[in-house]
Amino acid sequence: MALPPDFTLLQVVPELETGGAEQTTIDVARAVIEAGGKALVATRGGRMAARLIADGGRLAQMPVHSKNPLTMLGNAARLADLIRREGVSLVHVRSRAPAFAALWAARATHTPFVTTYHGIFSAQNRLKRWYNAVMTRGDLVIANSEYTRSHVLAEHGIDPARIVAIPRGVDLDRFNPAWVTPDRVEALRRAWGLIADGRTRFVLAARLTRPKGHLTVIAAAAELKAQGRSDFVVLFVGDDQGRTDYSQELTSAIAAAGLEDTVLMAGHCDDMPAAYLVGDVALASRITPEAFGRTAVEPQAMGRPVIASNDGAMVETVVDGVTGWLVPPGDAQAWAAAMVKAIDLGPGKRLEIGQAGMNRVRQLYRNDLMCAATLAAYERVLEARA
Repeated sequence: MALPPDFTLLQVVPELETGGAEQTTIDVARAVIEAGGKALVATRGGRMAARLIADGGRLAQMPVHSKNPLTMLGNAARLADLIRREGVSLVHVRSRAPAFAALWAARATHTPFVTTYHGIFSAQNRLKRWYNAVMTRGDLVIANSEYTRSHVLAEHGIDPARIVAIPRGVDLDRFNPAWVTPDRVEALRRAWGLIADGRTRFVLAARLTRPKGHLTVIAAAAELKAQGRSDFVVLFVGDDQGRTDYSQELTSAIAAAGLEDTVLMAGHCDDMPAAYLVGDVALASRITPEAFGRTAVEPQAMGRPVIASNDGAMVETVVDGVTGWLVPPGDAQAWAAAMVKAIDLGPGKRLEIGQAGMNRVRQLYRNDLMCAATLAAYERVLEARA
């Protein structure tokens, strides 16, 4: 069965600011449009909305990010109206708060409902488990890794036939080192003060939130400094998105360790392919289990080895000693040792490891594979409903 000719997809995501769920929303919308369908996204909005519109998708702006019960009730009515008005064929929701409104709207309009479980949600009590379980109430649940699928099965006990693992994909048209012009890399080096800087460069690309492990990396850098090493620099690429307390904590930790010239807060970057090429090694230092972790996969697509936490789905995406190194999360001394190993390997050996990572990503984590599997999941749901 193929998607019907009048297929219209409605995805619901809190915002289109930055992140893996948001990027996947854009990718799947583009795939639906290329397959001849229509793609709508209900969201608060954000900097990635322009990309959706440029691809031919349509934005339905509403406060679906809100957890206020009255706002959620209003969202349910707005979504139901949108579904009827646009003849939506299938609703795909990617976050818990909007899932309640989207589920009600889908049931009220008898529209197939799919969810993607994008995160590892912990539940300390029954109420929180019930709240998380809304992501398992679709016709089909998509998990973004085998690790996430196992977590959902263990946590919620749903029928294994109702959940499928579809790893996130990387856009290899965008993340392709051969297609990044030298002037793009040079522009970032200049902006970050790294012209004629011969130090080994580590890039930690992540929004500034505590689970991403920035403090572990600062402590590891301090350990290297205590060993007398000055042959490296760390770039934190990402902004705080209003979490100013944490970004100030990072700035204070950097200053207290005397690392102002070693750990640089680079801010948000729109050109991540070039950012990875500015670096020599990528860091994916999350201190809690990662459901998938694009920041461990995208740099591999750019031919860069990765030091990643040996937890969550990153044990699927990074092969220890082959495409990078897996290190215990939060263990600053272990991270320092891995960074020393990466520095001392030299550019030639790092290039070999980077090439191995690039080849593996092209085999397993291509964007077209993810989109094809997602559209096949839609077809499966539509066929079951028919």
